[in-house]
Amino acid sequence: MSDPAELPEPDRVDGAPHPRESAQLFGQDAAEGAFLEAFASGRLHHGWLLTGPRGVGKATLAWRIARFLLATPSAETGGGLFGDPPPPPATLDIPDSHPVARHMRAGAEPGLFVLRRGPNDKGDRLSADIRVDEVRKLKGFLHLSAADGGRRVVIVDATDELNVAAANALLKLLEEPPAGAILLLVSHQPSGLLPTIRSRCRELRLSPLAPDDLARALAQAGTESDDPAALAVLSAGSAGEAIRLANLDGLATYGRIVALFSTLPRFDRMQALALADSAAARGAEGRLDLMLTLMDLFLSRLARAGILGQTGPEAAPGEAALLSRLSPHADAARTWADLHQTLGARARHGRAVNLDPAALLLDMIFRIDQTAGQLA
Repeated sequence: MSDPAELPEPDRVDGAPHPRESAQLFGQDAAEGAFLEAFASGRLHHGWLLTGPRGVGKATLAWRIARFLLATPSAETGGGLFGDPPPPPATLDIPDSHPVARHMRAGAEPGLFVLRRGPNDKGDRLSADIRVDEVRKLKGFLHLSAADGGRRVVIVDATDELNVAAANALLKLLEEPPAGAILLLVSHQPSGLLPTIRSRCRELRLSPLAPDDLARALAQAGTESDDPAALAVLSAGSAGEAIRLANLDGLATYGRIVALFSTLPRFDRMQALALADSAAARGAEGRLDLMLTLMDLFLSRLARAGILGQTGPEAAPGEAALLSRLSPHADAARTWADLHQTLGARARHGRAVNLDPAALLLDMIFRIDQTAGQLA
C-alpha cells in the first residue's frame, strides 16, 4: 500500500503550480468583482459555484477567495478610525507574508478544508471519484472547528467528481449550512450536478482567457511559448490546456497534422505512419491523448469554418487555406461535423478496449482522407 502523501494531487495540472501557489488570477476581473461586491454588502452567500471551461482559473479563484476570507474581517466586524467601518476591499490580494497565506502554502491552514478525490481502497492510486467518506471528514472538520467561532472555508475541487452518495451528503450541508462556513464549489460541467446543489449556490462564471491574459498566466506558471496566439487558439483560452500543449509540444504536433492533411484527398502515407508511430511508443500515453485531442480539434475547426464561412485565427501555418478548401460551405461542414462525432466515439471506444494506438490513429486519418475524397 502506498503512502497517501506520495499520491499526486488530483487538483493539480501536470507541469503547473498548484492553484494555492498562484499569486495572481488573470482575465477574471468580473468574477472577482462580483464576489467582492457581495462581501462588501455584508450578505455573503454560504455557497458559491465557480463554473467555466477547464483551466481558466476556477480553482485559482477558489483559493484566492479562501485566502481572502480567512485573512479579512467580515464587513460587519472591525472598525476604522473613530469607530468608522473600514472601506470595502478593492481586491482579493493577500500579502504572501500574511500568516494565512503562509499556512495555506504549507497545507496547514486550520480554517480551510479541501474536498477532493482521496486514495482508492488499496491506497495505491487516487479514487476515480470523490467518495462519501471524504464528505464525512468534511463534516468532522466543520464540527470540530465550530468551537473557535471563526470563519471556515471549504473548497470542493471538482464538484463534478462527487459520486451519488457524496453529492447527497454535500447537499445536506448546503441545505443546513453551519454558521460561519463558506463553501466554494469548482465545477467544469455544472449541468451534470444535482439541480438542488446548483439552486443552493450563487454562481460565479469564468470565461476563456484572451491571448494576452493567457500569456501572463503561462508566464506565472513558468511555461514559455514561441507562439502564444496559436496556443490560445488551440487551448480555447484555457491556461491548463495551454500548459499541457506546451509541455507536450502540441503546437508542433498540430502543425504536423495540418501538413499531413494539406494535400487531401491524397496524403503522404509515410508521413501518416510516422505521425501514428510517434504516439505508439512505450510510455507515450500522454502523447496519444494529445494526438486524439488535436485530431478532434482539427475536425471541429473544419466544421466551424464551413458553418461560419470563415476560419478565424490560424493555429498552424497554412491552416486557414486548408480549412477553407476542405470545408467551403455548410453542406461540407455538416459532413465534417458528422465525422467528428463518429470518430470521437470510435476513439473513446478504442481507448476503452486498449486498441493499438497507431492503428487507432491511422484509421482516423484514412476516414478523414475518404471523406475529403467524397466531398471533392
